[in-house]
Amino acid sequence: MRKWLPRLLLLAAVLAVVLRFTVLRTDPIPVRVVPAEISRVEATITNSKAGTLRARRRAKLSAEVGGRIVEIGHREGDWVEAGEVLVRLADATPRAQLSLNEEGLRVSRARAEEACIARDRASRELERKRTLADQRIVSADILDALQSAYDGAKASCNALHAEVDRAKAGVSAANEELAKYVVRAPFEGVIAEQNVEIGEWVTPSPPLLTAPPIVDVLDPNSVFVSAPMDEVDSAKIRVGQRAIVTVDSHPEQSFPGRVVRVAPYVLDLEAQNRTVEIEVELDDEAVAAEFLPGTSADVEVVQEVRERVLRIPTEALLEGSRVLVSKNGTLEERPVEIGLRNWKHAEVQSGLEDGELVVTSLGHMDVKPGARVHIVNEAGEEP
Repeated sequence: MRKWLPRLLLLAAVLAVVLRFTVLRTDPIPVRVVPAEISRVEATITNSKAGTLRARRRAKLSAEVGGRIVEIGHREGDWVEAGEVLVRLADATPRAQLSLNEEGLRVSRARAEEACIARDRASRELERKRTLADQRIVSADILDALQSAYDGAKASCNALHAEVDRAKAGVSAANEELAKYVVRAPFEGVIAEQNVEIGEWVTPSPPLLTAPPIVDVLDPNSVFVSAPMDEVDSAKIRVGQRAIVTVDSHPEQSFPGRVVRVAPYVLDLEAQNRTVEIEVELDDEAVAAEFLPGTSADVEVVQEVRERVLRIPTEALLEGSRVLVSKNGTLEERPVEIGLRNWKHAEVQSGLEDGELVVTSLGHMDVKPGARVHIVNEAGEEP
């Protein structure tokens, strides 16, 4: 029995190893990986809160006077040219006042013409009598009377010309008043919103208060991004710096642009979250015109660029500048030295080689050094 004991112990050990690597062996963990690659990395500053796409030219229009709506020139979604009628109010009263002023202008012109004809006649009569006075045929008293008549006619002509000018001003004022009953497009753009219908009554805003606009017009060709940046980054941002814009309505896409404005002050509405507002315009105006104002957007302001460096996805980094590398079906932990980085990519200065597979799906608790893994794609399927 004693001579069989070592053999039994050896057999038990072999069975234990077999069980360990067959029956008791855990299944490989599915992981997603990305190869380290030679490419471009940019150091960027990102907005601290979501930015917003806005239209630089946007007008929320109200009527200057109160009145009843009698005409709506365009509806929501229509493209309008500058000066086109959007809304017209009932204008019988100001139109009647305009007609009255125009009639008064015609009367003033007629009276001025009559007075000026009399002035010209008095001038001719005065000249004839002066010739006769030189021949001592006409007395000085008659010449003096004719001079006075001419001066009076001239003054009357001038006064009535002034009346004509005043009548013209009255017509201009009446036209200006009549124009208040029409709301026109201040620039070419799209009717974004319309809040009135024919027959409704509108009133202008009272002092110190703002009435809801009756028409909202915006120019889609003037879209820009307004983004709040953390105050600690304010000294690093300058007008003209290159920026990368991502828009929620266009996932997995980015659009180049430029910083065109940096606010000259820090917003301190929230003491613990102070920001500096910046404005970014996209390089491609045609692309910008496709975006809807009000859409959320993010901005990365580029600070430095390095070409042809080894990079990995930023999401693959573990705390302490470490990564997990998939090698021969097993995870291996590697310390790496990181250079430039942004929210998407990080430069690896040492610790990895081009083409090595780093794990990006780090959320599973069993994804750790030494774990057996098999590679899957975004859909969880083997590539």
